[in-house]
Amino acid sequence: MLKEITNQLAILGHPQRISVFRMLMRRFPDSVPAGELAAELGIKASTLSNYLKALQRAELVKQERSGTSLLYSIEMRNVQHMLGFLLHDCCRGRPDICMSPNLGDETMTDRKFNVLFICVGNSARSIFAESLLREIAGDRFNVYSAGTRPSSKLNPIALQVLKGKGHETSVLRTKNIAEFTKPDAPELDFVLTVCNQAANEECPPWDGQPISGHWGMVDPVKAEGTDAEKSLAFQNTYGVLKRRVEAFASLPVESLDLIALQSAVDDIGRTSVEGLI
Repeated sequence: MLKEITNQLAILGHPQRISVFRMLMRRFPDSVPAGELAAELGIKASTLSNYLKALQRAELVKQERSGTSLLYSIEMRNVQHMLGFLLHDCCRGRPDICMSPNLGDETMTDRKFNVLFICVGNSARSIFAESLLREIAGDRFNVYSAGTRPSSKLNPIALQVLKGKGHETSVLRTKNIAEFTKPDAPELDFVLTVCNQAANEECPPWDGQPISGHWGMVDPVKAEGTDAEKSLAFQNTYGVLKRRVEAFASLPVESLDLIALQSAVDDIGRTSVEGLI
């Protein structure tokens, strides 16, 4: 086991290999096309292929084929095994001396929890999620949304959908994630990305180490066709997010430890979009 772990750590010791690993971790549980990894990280395709092969040999990353595309994702069980070795063996069987005080068996306290939804433009998907959670469980959660590169205004079709569903829209506005790094910003308990581009980008180090999750979805703003077809894309996005938000709101946040909560949040993101529509 020691030889396996030291090999994995050696593979991750390369600055660009670990950048690939970090990107896939941010996108977990998604499977990401090799071309997207190369484009986002600015790595030549041939070089990226070598990095991915090394991560596969270390059994930290797995590959699958979809048509003509090769997709890559984290081999989470092996990653957990590696990290478990570091915590339980290298920390002399006392993971409490190495772990953050916000991890482990700690549970959430009995209060309202702060949730931030992030996408790039903060004009549709994250706005949908914010509105949905506020309506479904606003008594338990303080809900916010923001964009990594926010639009100047909310998408008009998104607003039309929200108004048609009876949501209050006067409280909504586009915001930059920088608002949530200020000294007076709320301390976040959950940070959930709802688009791939936002998950690809480096987010600031949040105070308190909130639980993070990735619920990647196609951007309805990019839908083409007739007005009816565009509206349908927004309706479908709203429907998928409604089911994911309902699943999140049903979690017994107060009684689950943080590791169990993280797993539950990941499971919600892992559910196929097709199965939710």
